[in-house]
Amino acid sequence: MSKTMTVDILSSIKGAQPSESVNKLFDVIKNAVPTNNNNPENNVNRNCVSVNDLREDVVIESSAIEKQIIIENFPNKKNGFLVVAKVIEG
Repeated sequence: MSKTMTVDILSSIKGAQPSESVNKLFDVIKNAVPTNNNNPENNVNRNCVSVNDLREDVVIESSAIEKQIIIENFPNKKNGFLVVAKVIEG
C-alpha cells in the first residue's frame, strides 16, 4: 500500500476534492524537520511562522452545494445548529 493518501480517503466528507491549500499544507508537513532532543542550540525554529507573516482572515462564501454537503456530513446537530465538541473546559 502506498504511503500517499488522497483527500477523499483522508476526509470523512463524501466527494471531497483536493485543493491547492491542502496540498501546500501536506508539503509543509512532509518537509518539516523533526527535532528529537531538547538542546536549544539545535532548535532553530525552521518551521515557525512570525505573526507578522500570517495572512489576513478573509471570509469566503461557500456555494449552496458545499453548505449542503457539510450539513449532510456533520456528525451532530441540535435545534438546527451544528454541534461541535467542547474544546475548552471551564
